[in-house]
Amino acid sequence: MRIEDTDDTANTANTGDTAAAEPPVVVRDGVLHVRVAAPGSGSVLDGHAMDDGAAALESFDSSVGAILLVGGADNFCGGGDVGAFHAAPERGAFVHRLAERFHRFVRALASAPVPVVAGVPGWAAGAGMSLVCHTDIAIGGRSTKLRPAYPALGFTPDGGLTWALPRIVGVRRARDILLTDAVLGSDEANRLGLLTRLVGDEVIVSEAERLARTLAAGPTGTVRRTKELLLTSAGASLDEQLDAETAAITASADSPDGIEGVNAFVEKRRPSFGR
Repeated sequence: MRIEDTDDTANTANTGDTAAAEPPVVVRDGVLHVRVAAPGSGSVLDGHAMDDGAAALESFDSSVGAILLVGGADNFCGGGDVGAFHAAPERGAFVHRLAERFHRFVRALASAPVPVVAGVPGWAAGAGMSLVCHTDIAIGGRSTKLRPAYPALGFTPDGGLTWALPRIVGVRRARDILLTDAVLGSDEANRLGLLTRLVGDEVIVSEAERLARTLAAGPTGTVRRTKELLLTSAGASLDEQLDAETAAITASADSPDGIEGVNAFVEKRRPSFGR
C-alpha cells in the first residue's frame, strides 16, 4: 500500500502539469474520472483522490455510467511516497491511517454498480497493481508492467491484493507472484487476466477513455444489472444465481433499454439507448 499523504498545496505544486489544475475526481460525459496518481509526483498514489473518489462512490450519481481510473502520463501508478514512510515518526500509525483511507476507496470501487475501466501505461506497482485488480476492464500496452513491490519495502500487501489476485490468476500463481515479488510484463499479465486488452502504447489512455464513454452511453440499466449479477455470483449457489438472472432479465425486458433494443433489432436499425 503506497500512498501519498500531502496537503492540497503539495498535490498541485507542479504548475507546469496541466492535470494539476483539475480536481482529482470529475464527471465528464457520464464517466466518473478518478486520477489515482498525483500530478508532478512520479506517479505516486494520490491520497486526496482516494478520499474524494470514495466520497463520490459512496454517494453515487445515478447519471454516471462508467468509472475511469486515470494514472500518470508515463506510469499508471508506481505506488506511494516512500520518503513519507521514512520521515513518519511513528511509521505503523502513519501507514495504518493511509491504509484506512486507501481501503475506503477500494471498498467503494469494488462494489461500484457500473463498469470500472483503467488505461495502464508503464508501471502499476504496489497499490497501483491492487487497483488494476479491482477493475472490470484494464487496458495495457507493450510498456505495461505489474509488480507487487511490497516485499522490497518489507511490507505486506494491501488494497485487497491478497483477495483479488488469487481470484484472477488462481491461488498457486498468486502465491508465486506475491511471495517472489514477480514482475509481470504485458503479455503475461494479459494471459493471466490482469490486463484484459492490449493496444499500442500511444493509445492506451485514449482507448480507455473511449471505452468508458461508450459504456456510459450504452444501456446503462442493463449494464448495472449485469454488474450486480457478477458481484453477487461469488457467494451464490447456482440455484440462487439462476433465480437472480431470471429477475434481472425480466426487469431488463420491461426496461426502456430492453424495449428499445428489441425494437431496434426487429426494425434492423442501431438502438438508441438512454434517450
